[in-house]
Amino acid sequence: MLMARSAIWLEPLNRSRGPAARQVGATAGGAEGARALLGAVASSAIGVAGTVFSITVAALSLASGQMGPRLLRNFVRDGRNQLALGVFVGTFAYALLVLRTVRTEQEGAFIPHAGVTGAIVLAVICVATLVWFVHHIATSINVEKVVEAVHRDLIDAVEQVTLDRPDPARVAFERGMTFSASGAGYLQAVDYGVIGDWATSEDRRVRLRVRPGDYIPMGLPVAEVHPPHEGAKPLLDRTLTFGSQPTALQDLEYTVRQLSEVAVRALSPGINDPFTAGSVLERFGDALCRLSSRFLPTGVTEREGRIVVLYPVTEYDGLLDAMFHAIRQNGCRSAFVLIRMLDVLTKVAEVERATDRLHELGRHADLVFAAGEKNLGDEDAVTDLRKRLDAFRTVVGKSRGEATCQTSLDVHSKAGPS
Repeated sequence: MLMARSAIWLEPLNRSRGPAARQVGATAGGAEGARALLGAVASSAIGVAGTVFSITVAALSLASGQMGPRLLRNFVRDGRNQLALGVFVGTFAYALLVLRTVRTEQEGAFIPHAGVTGAIVLAVICVATLVWFVHHIATSINVEKVVEAVHRDLIDAVEQVTLDRPDPARVAFERGMTFSASGAGYLQAVDYGVIGDWATSEDRRVRLRVRPGDYIPMGLPVAEVHPPHEGAKPLLDRTLTFGSQPTALQDLEYTVRQLSEVAVRALSPGINDPFTAGSVLERFGDALCRLSSRFLPTGVTEREGRIVVLYPVTEYDGLLDAMFHAIRQNGCRSAFVLIRMLDVLTKVAEVERATDRLHELGRHADLVFAAGEKNLGDEDAVTDLRKRLDAFRTVVGKSRGEATCQTSLDVHSKAGPS
């Protein structure tokens, strides 16, 4: 609209430059020609806008069927799709606004040459936008692109949720009076800081029984407070955020479940694409390698050296379960998927040094081999799987040895020179 008005305002300037200058951008055929041109631009722009919308809906349907409806947000929030639609709708609105200013000789003879020229320029931009949009939509529905986009979300979640240094260890709280919140739905976020401040000021201890990502029915107890306090329920109502769907804001497993859904759908008989499942497993391996140098929260809030809030959190074993259980169960008859899973676990074990985490990795490696031994009818595949398991155990033994040596060096350095 602003562009159309600017073109109309510039028209007196165009007239003041004389007949020769006005020929630049003038429309053959006078007012009727200008109207025909603007009408063609407007009708073409709105028609192509409908085509763009149809292509977007078709892409959403394809993505929903192959990769899951929960990944539609990656298409809906894509600013490039919105830009393309905006260019065509904007051109349509511009052409209409300029069209209404064109007047014939009987109406007072006015042809906004600058505005008509602007419509021609926008028409050329629309053609270029259409070519670019077709290319963009064709690449955006590529499963590797989608997996990579969700993988970036997972990496961001790992950096935001995990810590550079460990939290204090959890302690046991006395059983307290239970309280429920007024809301219901998926728990999206919790303001642990405000709860900790309230518990400190009221000399109370709070133990939350739910975590972000859980679905909370109406009336379900979500926290225990000791000693009981009447202000606990209003506190929960203003610190717990509920919604109709989970988010990745404080839920590390949310993006994990999205990637896992892509892999599980790829392993379904209707699609039968183990290579996509392998790609997802590689992304999980990358996330676990990044996590090796960081710490997961222990679920405590400390004030003045005293733990005042306890809350459930994602632990390493639960994270591995979310990553590998569903894929292993659905790919138990695919030697490719099971072998790739053992390869990924081996890579992670080469980077990881924490003994408890190596133990959990070993648990999943044993589960993978057991699934293959039970479900694979190919003896050669089982033999190959056993070789990968032996390689994994060799790497774990080496990693544990290096971890023990590092611990000894740390103890020696703290003790000082003898």
